[in-house]
Amino acid sequence: MTEKILLHACCAVCMAYPVQKLKESGYDVTVFFFNPNISPAQEYKRRRDELIKYAKHTGCNYIIEEENHENWLEYIKGYEQEPEKGARCSLCFKYRLEKTVKKALELGIQNYTTTLTVSPHKVTGEIFKAADTLTNCGVNFIPEDFKKQNGFLKTMQLAKENDFYRQNYCGCEFSIR
Repeated sequence: MTEKILLHACCAVCMAYPVQKLKESGYDVTVFFFNPNISPAQEYKRRRDELIKYAKHTGCNYIIEEENHENWLEYIKGYEQEPEKGARCSLCFKYRLEKTVKKALELGIQNYTTTLTVSPHKVTGEIFKAADTLTNCGVNFIPEDFKKQNGFLKTMQLAKENDFYRQNYCGCEFSIR
């Protein structure tokens, strides 16, 4: 029997190579789109719809978890002025990974990871620290740094081949600046 993994994903671009790599490693991948940080609403919808399209194209199971952006804003309140890669981002990682763990438990999936590590604009160590706060939750975090071994270049190539919309900021209104 193949091990299942819940892959938190922020967009089709960032999920392309991680899905491929996890499948090659023998995992049965379910993609989990939970990103209440993404703003404005049209950006959120564009990323969500592109991810759904690619998940269907690759035959991946996927789950879209909607949540009000206001809840996320309340969670990071006081950190709005933090620089990119700062404390706000670490909180955001934790927020989304906590929800990923809850979803994995709900589905009976024993492993999870995130596509966030494929980006050179994210500090992988901070993502892993956020996951470390959830260690005794009943779900195993697979600490995969997807940007290693040219992972970012591979995901960019897949994005180009599939004509994905490629955004120029993380997703939250504070990263636009």
